Amino acid sequence: MGINAGKISVKNSSVAERYAEQFPVRERLVYLNHAAVAPLCRPAAEAMKALADDCLQFGSLHYDRWMATYEGVRVAAAHLIGADRSEIALVKNTSEGIATIAMGLDWRPGDRIVGFREEFPANFFPWKRLEQRGIQVTWLSIKDPLDRIDEACRGARLLSVSFVQFLTGYRAPLEAIGEICRRRGCIYVVDAIQGLGAFPLDVQAAGINALAADGHKWLLGPEGCGILYIDRALQERVDPVEFGWTNVAHYADYASRDMALRPDAGRYECGTLNTIGCFGLRAAIEFLLEVGIAEIAEAVQANGDRLARGAQSLGYELMEERTPETGAGIVSFRKPGVEAGEIVRKLRGEDVITAPRAGWVRASPHFYITPDDIDRALELLP
Repeated sequence: MGINAGKISVKNSSVAERYAEQFPVRERLVYLNHAAVAPLCRPAAEAMKALADDCLQFGSLHYDRWMATYEGVRVAAAHLIGADRSEIALVKNTSEGIATIAMGLDWRPGDRIVGFREEFPANFFPWKRLEQRGIQVTWLSIKDPLDRIDEACRGARLLSVSFVQFLTGYRAPLEAIGEICRRRGCIYVVDAIQGLGAFPLDVQAAGINALAADGHKWLLGPEGCGILYIDRALQERVDPVEFGWTNVAHYADYASRDMALRPDAGRYECGTLNTIGCFGLRAAIEFLLEVGIAEIAEAVQANGDRLARGAQSLGYELMEERTPETGAGIVSFRKPGVEAGEIVRKLRGEDVITAPRAGWVRASPHFYITPDDIDRALELLP
């Protein structure tokens, strides 16, 4: 991948310094908005540029490389989350992944789901919509204690929760919730988009049955290309809702009319894939794996802690108190008498990028953001 540590001592330098050259955005901006749309890492951008140039010059002559890249995404994603490549489907986004589960199960009136009120719409609307079909949803707060979640899962068919909440930045105790779901026989679904790539996640250790994430946030890849993990047992219970020529086992035989499904998670891939996106996503995930998710997590947590402490010292209120167990890359804060939008505009005018969300300033620094970057943002706060 050509990572250049340059003149910096790898032993004594921070992970942000070692990989600074992979993020040209740093030359222009202090980018604290990875919870929205992240800048591409250099490997992802270069992979997509190479594919675009190859297609410009040769069309689909090198189609075998496209197929190898699809497989490369599955393998890299499986490595990232502790799954098997046969359990990874390539999807457009998190919404499509979650909807695949929500619409593909054989729901019966009286079935019950456990959901959380604070979720991003992608992990709220699919379950809410099922209420129209007679499915009951027990709506909890993500801050409810585990014994309340345990009680709600009694007799429930499915629970769905985000790895990290999009507004508060609360990182859920995935393994503890997974233990509850296992004990209660409850399908366990995770919206991982706000944590995957920033914090370790092991679907086996957590007992997760299905997981979805797009590439354009903490994975540092492109929009419109994501992954759906669905374990082998659940694949037999979730029918593909979108159905096209590539859902079937013999999709390469265009004359075949055999509708037997592919024997793995590829059965949820409906038609032509986002090829250039797959080139970018594969490169991004492989880059993150090279850096090391544990080291990334340490840097992301440290950046969030520094930002939260600094904002509080300036009289700002935090939406969520951070702990080592529940802190993540998102920090939302506000100051009485000052509109969040005004603060975001002021920061943007100084090339510091954040986002206004529900009356709060949401900042979300990745691992390559330095302590000096955080301090600069804090110095600009009104």
